[in-house]
Formats: sequence, C-alpha cells, structure tokens
Amino acid sequence: MDQTIHHNLEVSELVNSALKRGEGVLSSTGAFHVSTGKYTGRSPLDKFIVDEPSVHDQIDWGSVNRPISQENFERLYDEVKAYAETKEELFIFDGFAGADEEYRLPIRVINEFAWQNLFVHQLFIRPTQEELQNHQAQFTIYAVPGFKANSEVHGTHSEAFIICSFEKRVVLIGGTHYAGEMKKSIFSVMNYFLPLREVVPMHCSANIGKDGDVALFFGLSGTGKTTLSADPERYLIGDDEHGWSKNGVFNFEGGCYAKCINLSQEKEPQIWNAIKYGTVLENVILDSHEKVADYCDASLTENTRAAYPIDYIEGSVIPGVGGQPQVIVFLTADAFGVLPPIAKLTKEQAMYHFLSGYTSKLAGTERGITEPQATFSTCFGAPFLPLAPQVYAEMLGERIDNYGTQVYLVNTGWSGGAYGVGKRINLKYTRAMITAALNGSLAEAEFTADPNFGVLIPNHVAGVPNDVLKPRLTWQDKEAYDHNAKELAQRFRKNFEQFGQITAEIRAAGPQAGA
Repeated sequence: MDQTIHHNLEVSELVNSALKRGEGVLSSTGAFHVSTGKYTGRSPLDKFIVDEPSVHDQIDWGSVNRPISQENFERLYDEVKAYAETKEELFIFDGFAGADEEYRLPIRVINEFAWQNLFVHQLFIRPTQEELQNHQAQFTIYAVPGFKANSEVHGTHSEAFIICSFEKRVVLIGGTHYAGEMKKSIFSVMNYFLPLREVVPMHCSANIGKDGDVALFFGLSGTGKTTLSADPERYLIGDDEHGWSKNGVFNFEGGCYAKCINLSQEKEPQIWNAIKYGTVLENVILDSHEKVADYCDASLTENTRAAYPIDYIEGSVIPGVGGQPQVIVFLTADAFGVLPPIAKLTKEQAMYHFLSGYTSKLAGTERGITEPQATFSTCFGAPFLPLAPQVYAEMLGERIDNYGTQVYLVNTGWSGGAYGVGKRINLKYTRAMITAALNGSLAEAEFTADPNFGVLIPNHVAGVPNDVLKPRLTWQDKEAYDHNAKELAQRFRKNFEQFGQITAEIRAAGPQAGA
C-alpha cells in the first residue's frame, strides 16, 4: 500500500483534510468541530510510565505514576508502529515545548487523524521555516486513537493507553480520541526534565501588566486559570503550563485549551472571539442546521473545549516569556463553600497550600466525574508530576523567597452554602479581587485572620461587598458552615500526613479548626 505522510501542513490544509476525511464539521464561526466519543476527558487510570533502570529511582511511583514493564511497552510500541504503517495517510507535526530557547524541547507528533494534528499545531509552539530545517525531535508522540490495547496482552488497564518512555523518549497514545492526552503528556515530560536543569515546571497560567509585572495563576481544570488570566487589561503569556527559570517565566505552549461550558461573550469575550477558523472545538453541541454552538448544553460532557493558537487572544505575548513574578494566585473551587474568596498567604502558608493543592474536581474533566468532588492534587498538578512533590515545592519556595513574590489563595467555588445549596462566587467579584492583588492595593489592606484556616482575609476590596469576603456571613445556617469548615480543615490535615520531610513551620501553617 502506498502511504502518504503529510509533514507540517498549514492550518487550511489540515482543516481541508479533516473535512475531506469526514472527521468533523465547521461550526458557524468556522471552528473545526469534532466529537471524541466516550472519552471526553483525560483517563488517568490508563496512564503509565515505563519502569526503566535509568528512571526507576527518580519516579514517584504510586496511584498517579503507574509502572508498566519494558516488555509490555516494547510489544505495544511495535504494534502501534505497525498499525500506523497500515494507514493511507499520517500527519506529522514538528515543533517545540517551551518558549525560552534555552530550555525548549523539540518534539514530533505523529497523528492518525488530521484534526488531531491541527490540535497539536495550534497548541504547541510552531517553528519558523529556518527552525524547521534544523529541527531534531527529542521526544515523539504516536497518537493512534483507532488502535485499541488488549489489557491481558499489553498490561494496560483498558483499551485506552497513554504510556511514556523516558529512555526511548516516546509517548504512545491509543484507544482514546481525547486530544488533551497529547498536551498533558508533553507537560509530564517537561515536569520530569526541567527540574534537572533548575527550572520549576508549573501547572499555571501567566500574564503580564503594562508595567511588566508578571502574575501566575495555579489551579486545576475548571478553577478559572484560563478565564482569569485572559484579562483585557493585561497581556497573556500562557493559559496552562509554564516554567520558572533564572530568566523568568516562560510558556510551554503556543496555544490555549479553554473550557467552553457556559461560555458567554459577555463574561469571557477573549475566549469567545478566539473560537473561529483554525480553532478545534471538542464535544460542543452544534445546532443541526446552522451549526451554531450551544455552550450551555452539557449533554455530551461538561468538559467541552476549544483549542486555539495564543495569538487568537488579542494582546498575547509572543514569544511567551516574562520576567520574575510579583504575584502568585492559587485558585481553588471549594465545594464545601467555606474558604474565603481571597486570602493573603504567608510564605509558610503558601508552601502548605501548594503542597495540598486543594480543589474540587469539576464535572467532565475526568471520566466518571459527574458532580464536584473535593480533592487534593499536590502542587495543583499531581496527575502530571513524575517526581516527588517536595522537589517542586522546595524549588517554588526558594523563588518566592528570592523574589519577594506575594501569594494569594482565591476561591472560585461556592459561597453561601456548599455545592447544591450555595452558588458559585460571582466572576465579577473574583475579577475585582484579582485586580486588587495585581495592582498592589490588596497588599496594603487591613486583614483579619480566618479562625478556621488561619489565612488573612482583607476587610475590604473595592467592588466587592464586605460580607462576601467572609464566607460565614454568606451562610444562612451558621452551624452548617462551622461543621463544613471543621470537616474541610480535618481533610487538609489528614491529606498532609503523606508529607514526611516537611518543616514544623510549614505544617503549622495549615488549618486549625477542629484540631
């Protein structure tokens, strides 16, 4: 069989190929729309790292970093390559992860589907023609959704698999059409290699003000990283993955992967306007006649997504680099409804909350999640951290010290009651609080220590009702608030028991309610 291999096609060529092959349709705004079948989010149980001698003692093995044998990997690797050779067409993208040329990783992605090649073209950093001529990939992804694993033969958990070999410098992805697996695989790769070069890899968004001040936003999917960093008054460095080096902050990617559920032009105009020709629109319901997107329809999943190049955001920073951060924001979507909407953290509290990584997994971001579930994701990115969490935490703590960075905890979750009773905190209020943190006015405010969590709550923030700042005041049932606060505090303490090599000062910086 004659096989056609398409190298580094332009956007229009990829869109036309995907349309011709029946992989999806164009929406009314020109975005390429696709449905990803039963896998509409990441599949963490299907993710493995090959247990190889060179990395065995470095990987933090456990429920997140599951080992797979070299024998099973080699068998699957051979079969994936053989499967790829049976395809009439393959699509290859050569590019980079890492906007700082000193630390970037040259990558190659080999795709079975044109639309997935469009996805990586828009999400990763696109090389110049000169860079393309000298490009030599140091990591390769094989993405073949049509190939399904046999768990008994291949040692996988199911038909789907996401397997990383650090020795072979290869990622194998099969059995799932969800494109986010490609993006997050490279994130995990960067999280392994960069600490070896004294760079902190971070699951955060970043933006920069008109005066050059840089801010970082940490948080898991659905907590508001993309929404809050896409600020029309600031310039977007990136929406999800960054490194912090001696040079400053740099984006790992060349695009954004924004959640679309309940997207509106009024609340998120930059994301709304970015959904146009060249954007990949995943699992959004379209009107059958006009192909108009219904962003409120979650019948397929709440994890609806749009993937677009960062220059679709007006005022984005290209290349995605900035100086040393002045402000860090830890975002959490608290399903208990008891954390304050914003609080200032001491350095010890910052380290405590970074290691804790408390949030609520929102519906649709992983298979099986249908309503918010309280969870702790170490360093706000546990699913993507191959090394022990203390490695990342200690590096971040050193930089907070070195640069005097201000750190805030921001709750974008529930107020006035827990999930099912209260409501999500008004985005307008959250934006006002973030603005106060970034312009420095919040640092000068008067604060009151929260009696349950010890964090410092501002007594007043411009544009925000005072009672909103203190969560207990928003609850009708004060006893229910006290109960929930104590329960969450206990969960914090129980979760923190996993960290052995932690100073007494950091351990004491956690919640004390019910102790």
